[in-house]
Amino acid sequence: MNANSLHAILRLRNMSFAYPHINPANLESSLHLLFARISPIMKHFIPLGLLLATFSLTCLTSSNVFAQSMPRENVVEVPAIGEGLCVSNVFQTNMVIQRDKPIHIWGWANPGEKVTVSFGGNEATAEATKDRKWEVTLPPLPANHSPQKLTIQGSDETLTLENILIGDVWVLGGQSNMEFPLERVENGELEIVSADFPELRILTVPVGIGPEPKPAFARLYEWSDWSKRHFHKGNWDLCTPESVRELSAIGYVFARRVHKASGVPIGVIDASRGGTTVETWTPLPVLRSMNSDTTKAKLAESDEKVAQWDAQADLDNRIQKHKDLIARLEKEGKPIPDNQKEAPSDLRPGPIGDPNYPGNCYAGMIAPLEGLSVKGAIFHQGFNNAFQGSVGARMYADIFPEMIKAWRGAFKDPEMPFGILSLCTDGYPQTRDDYCEKMLNVGIEIRASQYKTFLDLYNTGDKQIGFVSTYDLRRRWYHPQLKIPAGERIARWALATQYGFDGKLRWKPPMLIEMAKTDGALVLTMDTDVGDPGDGAIEGFAIAGEDGRFHPAIVAYGERGKDDRGRIQYDRRQLVLTSPMVPHPVHYRYAWGRNPMGNLQAGGNSDVPFATQRSDDWDDYEVPKGVLGNDIELPLSRGDRGKILQALREQDKQRRLQEAQLLIEELSN
Repeated sequence: MNANSLHAILRLRNMSFAYPHINPANLESSLHLLFARISPIMKHFIPLGLLLATFSLTCLTSSNVFAQSMPRENVVEVPAIGEGLCVSNVFQTNMVIQRDKPIHIWGWANPGEKVTVSFGGNEATAEATKDRKWEVTLPPLPANHSPQKLTIQGSDETLTLENILIGDVWVLGGQSNMEFPLERVENGELEIVSADFPELRILTVPVGIGPEPKPAFARLYEWSDWSKRHFHKGNWDLCTPESVRELSAIGYVFARRVHKASGVPIGVIDASRGGTTVETWTPLPVLRSMNSDTTKAKLAESDEKVAQWDAQADLDNRIQKHKDLIARLEKEGKPIPDNQKEAPSDLRPGPIGDPNYPGNCYAGMIAPLEGLSVKGAIFHQGFNNAFQGSVGARMYADIFPEMIKAWRGAFKDPEMPFGILSLCTDGYPQTRDDYCEKMLNVGIEIRASQYKTFLDLYNTGDKQIGFVSTYDLRRRWYHPQLKIPAGERIARWALATQYGFDGKLRWKPPMLIEMAKTDGALVLTMDTDVGDPGDGAIEGFAIAGEDGRFHPAIVAYGERGKDDRGRIQYDRRQLVLTSPMVPHPVHYRYAWGRNPMGNLQAGGNSDVPFATQRSDDWDDYEVPKGVLGNDIELPLSRGDRGKILQALREQDKQRRLQEAQLLIEELSN
């Protein structure tokens, strides 16, 4: 067997893993599909019988072996921009086109070539520019369940996209908790086996980064170092048990609920990426235009890292390390691994190639979608911004509303519906024993900033902004696998505000109308009845005096008066917060833990939690006050953080001692 034959066999083995839709039961037709993927020249080096034998052996090998033999690189099916006449990969067979909005379609052709696009009985013509770009706009069309064709005709070539429906398209954004696939969540398998919805279409955008905005994305099998496998990305697929496994669990449940309740074809575009920050999802020009001290500081820090990066010095250093490794292995008489035989030769991009460099994920994953007509977006993120202290939380509060505005601009709709899912839980649950200690976590401030962003926009008349809490979907892991209820909550918002179910579905969290300070108590007035769904004590509130020493609050309903029998009538819209540890409360916090106590919900048959929030604006290094004195350096050192943590533990200890003493006195009477 010559080298070409061996190489082809290895490629065939790899392809069988990369293309799981190949059917081992029909080897001949499967091979025809494989032949379309590999170099036409290779086919002439390998007899059909040898290919069949190789493919048969491959099909019998376990998927774990495939995962280890598959090269850790992306396998491209269709490039981002092809030669000659082509259309952006966001437009494909099986897609959903947004109803009731202008239909923007774009692609590339030879410079000066006339391109005619036809769809739904309408037609538009454009001429490709010098850089090959063309774009047309067709008039809006109503929802349509009948599969339709879209044709793109050039000078000597015609592209035909088939099985296209007209409905609503939703974009999924955020990091790994949005990206988290259906196959890995609690009860995910039950959803998968019933996921047969031919009018629900799904597209996952491949990973891409800036700093320059990307005009398009490729269709490919993308390698994941996290999962040690390839994921099929960049292709519109019908929702089936096979295709839905890798889709965002939250996104799938959201889409399923909306589709079944509305009866409208639904397309979802998952543009999320794990481990990412809010600033990377915001266009860099927007960040640079912001008059925000925290954002300016972040940009200055990032720019300084880029300025200090020396790609050649980095390469020289890696080459020297390679030489040292080879010398050591030869001295020890050990073989040189195949992946170490060649010295490094690439110039790495450095900090500007970091996915979290400001604007990078927007440039790589949202920019290719710019101009697409969509219904709206849902967004679930925040974990990686929780590593930057209170300064980072303030930056989040500055950037997040600008990010939402930028996304609405990208999809040419300043009133585009945008639903926020708050940061999920992480770590062991907060209890009364460690209540104060568990309040020291910047992730809580991120969650509160997300709610404040919603509240600020909502109160200024933005009726297209949505919000749901997820902190009560508790698991210790920072990827809590209770994604199905999260998807259903944000679907309730969409159905109530966009599909005519307002009045039938509750989504809006209970909102605080007023906080009043009385002698020894804080009185909170809500816009709706609230309570614990288990009819137990309301937990999750903490109150503090001017010293910033928060303690869990005892919560009682306000009194309206008495009925004609002399019985007290309680006001379930009014909560009275007290604590024997806080004689003169001035501020409250609620659900102030990364995995918080907190059971307050809207009254009635709903699971709409009261959102994480606070009345104070104290930073984490100011609670409790006086621990660090006046000489505070940010970000907090480990030693300073330890001092605050010890003070909070002492608060918990003193409260437990007092509660124990009160209990002893009560039992002795």
